[in-house]
Amino acid sequence: MTRGNQREQDRQKALKKAAAQQKKPKESATNLAKRKEADAEILRAKQKKAEDAKGGSSSGK
Repeated sequence: MTRGNQREQDRQKALKKAAAQQKKPKESATNLAKRKEADAEILRAKQKKAEDAKGGSSSGK
């Protein structure tokens, strides 16, 4: 019966984790798409800057 305490602790840990997940607001599909596009644009700018710093002029594709 030594595992009873471990089960109870795991149960409490899972409840705490689930409660934390419910507090986070869910991101809508439009906001997610906008954020992904913005992140992609930032990465493209970084890649272009790095490419220009190297002196390369390849178009990537």
